[in-house]
Amino acid sequence: MLKFYLAIFLFLTPFFSWSQKVGLVFSGGAAKGIAHIGVLKALEENEIPIDYIVGTSMGGIIGGCYAAGMSPAQIEEIVLSKEFLQWVNGQVEEGQSYYYAKDDDDASFLKLNLSLDSSFSVLFNSSIASDLSLNFALAEKLAQPSAIARNNFDSLFIPLRVVASDIFTQTEVILDKGSLSDALRATQTVPFFYNPIRVDGKYLFDGGVYNNFPVDVAEKEFHPDVIIGCNVSSKIYDEYPYGEDDKLISRSLLYMILDKSDPADIPSHGVYLQPNLGPYSSFDFSKARALIDSGYVQTLRQMDEIKSKVARRVPAEVVSTGRSVFNSRTVPFQIAEIATHGFNRHQTRYITRFFKSGKRPLTFNEVKTGFFRLVSEDYFNNLYPAFSFNENQQNFNFDITQRPRNNFQVDFGGVIATRNISNIFLGLNYYHFNRTLTHLQANFYTGSFYKSADLKARIDFPNRGQFYLEPFATFNVWDYLQGRDILLKDFTPTVLDRIDRKVGAKLGIPVFSNFKVVFDGAYISNRDLYSNNEVFISTDTLDRLRLRGGRFGVEFSTNTLNRKQYASMGKHFSLSANWFGVTETLEPGNTSVIPDITSSYRSWVRAKISLEQYFHRGFYSSGYFVEGVFSSQPVFTNYQGTIINAPGFSPMQDSKTMLLENFRAFNFVAGGWRNVFTLRKSLDLRLEGYLFKPFGSIVQTQNQEAVLDREITSFYLAATAGLVLHSSIGPISLSVNYYDDDETQLGVLLHVGFLLFNKTSLE
Repeated sequence: MLKFYLAIFLFLTPFFSWSQKVGLVFSGGAAKGIAHIGVLKALEENEIPIDYIVGTSMGGIIGGCYAAGMSPAQIEEIVLSKEFLQWVNGQVEEGQSYYYAKDDDDASFLKLNLSLDSSFSVLFNSSIASDLSLNFALAEKLAQPSAIARNNFDSLFIPLRVVASDIFTQTEVILDKGSLSDALRATQTVPFFYNPIRVDGKYLFDGGVYNNFPVDVAEKEFHPDVIIGCNVSSKIYDEYPYGEDDKLISRSLLYMILDKSDPADIPSHGVYLQPNLGPYSSFDFSKARALIDSGYVQTLRQMDEIKSKVARRVPAEVVSTGRSVFNSRTVPFQIAEIATHGFNRHQTRYITRFFKSGKRPLTFNEVKTGFFRLVSEDYFNNLYPAFSFNENQQNFNFDITQRPRNNFQVDFGGVIATRNISNIFLGLNYYHFNRTLTHLQANFYTGSFYKSADLKARIDFPNRGQFYLEPFATFNVWDYLQGRDILLKDFTPTVLDRIDRKVGAKLGIPVFSNFKVVFDGAYISNRDLYSNNEVFISTDTLDRLRLRGGRFGVEFSTNTLNRKQYASMGKHFSLSANWFGVTETLEPGNTSVIPDITSSYRSWVRAKISLEQYFHRGFYSSGYFVEGVFSSQPVFTNYQGTIINAPGFSPMQDSKTMLLENFRAFNFVAGGWRNVFTLRKSLDLRLEGYLFKPFGSIVQTQNQEAVLDREITSFYLAATAGLVLHSSIGPISLSVNYYDDDETQLGVLLHVGFLLFNKTSLE
């Protein structure tokens, strides 16, 4: 009965004209806006009524969630979750990444998304952060309350106004109807950080650009008796901040684009709240709990002032019951149709294949899985998701809208190192989308140690079972003589010049949610120049070894590692089998004991398994890396040609930049343990150790032939210790590396950027 009387009380309350109305105004302030949750908690606990809410930017998000029928505790639970940090950081939720669309890792650290039209006009996409996860989360959380209110913000649990900005006309826009998720997404579109979305045909941006503390909107729209305004804006400097300018300059963009919040905007019969957020920046989303506490404490400090101006009280039980009554009007979250906007019928057919073609209605989880599978391809990272309510059918449509296309992408990267292995990376990507999605890609590395050109065209077919075809051509050049160590003067370089070429095609098929199988075949044409002596003089001529033939193989793999180098979370698994058939031709130089040109046909099969996995707990991650190779590969004509083309174990960042003879064998098992200590947010201390056990070491006879040593007790050690700073330009690493190898036993390496290379034709 109590609930019944409370509901009657709630129903009748608006009809009493003497009721004192309270309007709540929340400012923008990025992460600092999380403090608004603490304000809501304190007001509810002290029975202060909230009749209207007006918010901008993050204030619009928090206020909008409350108006949509979420309790302060529910909003707090969301912002304290791991998923919330993933949304705001542009990361995909755990379990929603789709490895099938993932390309091979390269050395890029900067991506420029461009739109290239038929007239070859280029438009630059200036957004910094990915908003895919955030957009979907808002659409998910707010679809039901928006449907209950029939897209009328006056019919929400609390009447709401959301402030956005029209930059073209340089005016504020007050949103009072339409999709609630669209309104909240629009109000926090910080220019240059997030792409804008269209609302009622207009591109809208962050409401804080023209009105970051919309007290005037609350007065004009709702005419409340009392306004409680909470300002969390960072822009509170009336004078130049001497002594702090060095620290603040990196955040100057936010100060430039946000309108200044003024305490004088609150009328004398209102209350102005400003939590103490000095220790926090606008990007401290990870400190949500402390921000909430700051808003809560400040509100309690001023509670006597609030109660002196707000005489009316609403018990927490009444608010909770009213919230339950509002939320009880939800309907089952079933999705009747997938509606696309901005696509032709062929493109629509391609997109809808990701959503269990032919099955309707869909569950929410089926739609979520399909959407994130679709947007795992870079071309679709401009899609905007929304749920629209079908009032007649009492279900939802899932709407996918195309924003300005990013069909041309330029990638920049590379590495600078204290060894002569530095290089520059450039990647060019072009997409064409109609019946299929075609991704043309050209990647280039250039440096004294390594040069490469990698051309490929991936064509995705979503019908008749999803798969892709990818013809490719790769040209690699390594000059190990140039890879000398600048710090260690006694470093002995390897005399080896390699040209590695392959032309072929791949067929990729998804397996389960996060695995794929790739079949590939390639024509191989390699050339190695090398000396058979440790000391090379200018009069020496090098052996010339050529390999020409083919390779066919299959690989089953997955990868959920959090970084493409120096990972600390996730796992990587790969299982492959390959057949090789090549003709070996050796033209001996004057360092060879072989007098004549020889030519032999070699064929073998090889199986390889690789597994890397991390276990994360607090500031410490531990993980293992194991690898095994089993093959029938025969020895080549001489030792150097054999060891160069034998499989190698490369567990550390610089392993591929050296010819580590003790870590190469036709058959081996190897593994080690990785310890990662997070000293600060982006700074890791890494301690790693490995053991390599060959089954038949490749050794050299006196006449330069290669033979297999079946000694079962031989094994080799490798270890590294170093600091890694994860920066916007890739890892900055300083390490001491040890290898159980006579030529390159101990080394010190400092590198900035990703130290990554394309695979060889025999890998």
